[in-house]
Amino acid sequence: MKLANRVMALTPSTTLAITAKAKELKEKGEDVIGLGAGEPDYNTPQHILDAAEKSMNEGHTKYTPSAGLPALKKAIINKFEADQGLTYKPNEVIVGNGAKHVLYTLFQVILNEGDEVIIPTPYWVSYPEQVKLAGGVPVYVDGLEQNNFKITPEQLKEAITDKTKAVIINSPSNPTGVLYSEQELLELGKICLAEDILIVSDEIYEKLVYSGAKHVSIAELSPELKEQTIVINGVSKSHSMTGWRIGYAAGNKQIVEAMTNLASHSTSNPTTTAQYAAIAAYNGTQEPVEEMRQAFEKRLEIIYDKLVSIPGFTCVKPQGAFYLYPNVKAAAEMTGFSNVDDFVEALLVEAKVAVIPGSGFGTPDNIRLSYATSLELLEKAVERISQFVTVRSKTNF
Repeated sequence: MKLANRVMALTPSTTLAITAKAKELKEKGEDVIGLGAGEPDYNTPQHILDAAEKSMNEGHTKYTPSAGLPALKKAIINKFEADQGLTYKPNEVIVGNGAKHVLYTLFQVILNEGDEVIIPTPYWVSYPEQVKLAGGVPVYVDGLEQNNFKITPEQLKEAITDKTKAVIINSPSNPTGVLYSEQELLELGKICLAEDILIVSDEIYEKLVYSGAKHVSIAELSPELKEQTIVINGVSKSHSMTGWRIGYAAGNKQIVEAMTNLASHSTSNPTTTAQYAAIAAYNGTQEPVEEMRQAFEKRLEIIYDKLVSIPGFTCVKPQGAFYLYPNVKAAAEMTGFSNVDDFVEALLVEAKVAVIPGSGFGTPDNIRLSYATSLELLEKAVERISQFVTVRSKTNF
């Protein structure tokens, strides 16, 4: 049977091979340390678990409105008001089955065949594939390492054509953990307003920022930018609820209405129990969120210095999320590999450490390591990487 062209055009995930290999080694009893996780290692806070159980016991197990429970929309609206001073109406908010599903739905309703979406590199792996599935064309703009992986206004302006429909801004970023400053966002925003380019602001890691850094949403910088921006967020990272699948979008009511109509024919509604859990996440205590943030910051401070001391490793220090994104091209060459993908595979087989190659994020000289695991395992993993590079370098020359 011939498959649809839309799926034939998808690029296979570069993380699948390394993930499958790590699983295979673990099943054989190998002591593999996995640093590929894109989720916190904390359990969902207890008060959220309790709220979910309570909702089920009270019979809240039926369909809800396609765009989400009114009470959850209210909690999200209150969160925007408290955190960014942004005011949204219920018809400007849609809840979906995770931020990934919300992004997918957004691209489906805004893109026509051949429309272009500007995607800064490094990028989260699903952005270009979702754009392609909607008939759009990803246009990559290099966030250069010397500029902390952030694109400049000049780069953005140069990438815009008469087919440009949107630009994606992910701050804090996956995979780099870098943040755009208020001034940087203002400068990018001016260009988007002048060119009438929709801003897709992915803020899923907003609560996980470190070293006194402050997350800024481009939507909060002016009424005009708010109208030009669709904010994407959710409870997955902030409240350690990745498996609950609750994300949301806020912005232009015409776009939100179209997304709601599409969702009504694809998923009906987000999972009811998970919505009640998300209400508790936003309306309840935020102490577990801060506790987790502080733990990640501590890990970052300890592991970063150890990582950059490895020969051939350089790394822009992240200000958010829970990833390190070192450039390891020199280390790969020192250890006898012509590319980083082969270096990553050997690191897994020989040192028993699983990391994600940067080729999946659009920058093949890097690797992504998650520090959303225990400090003990992180230190052990970095020691293994260091020893691998040292021993391999001596053997190679």
